[in-house]
Amino acid sequence: MSYGFLIHGDEDHVGVAVRDLTEGETVTGVSQRGQREVTVTLRRDVPLGHKVALQDRQAGEPIVKYNEVIGLARMPITVGDHVHVHNIKSVRWG
Repeated sequence: MSYGFLIHGDEDHVGVAVRDLTEGETVTGVSQRGQREVTVTLRRDVPLGHKVALQDRQAGEPIVKYNEVIGLARMPITVGDHVHVHNIKSVRWG
């Protein structure tokens, strides 16, 4: 199977695109250990290396990548959304 994104940590809310992903495409990703597969339908284009939402998040809720909180949702985020600086605020850089 060809995967569209990689999930770095078992608790992650996002996956990272391993190729350019297209709005409307249904794509599956796998965790690095191969123990978790997730399939989502993309609500937006997600460029190579960018994040795709695997869970719905409300404004102010944490976003987890590498099993660590990397930011807070600036607005509601829905499964399949492109997750980037337009909709998350970094907890590292304020």
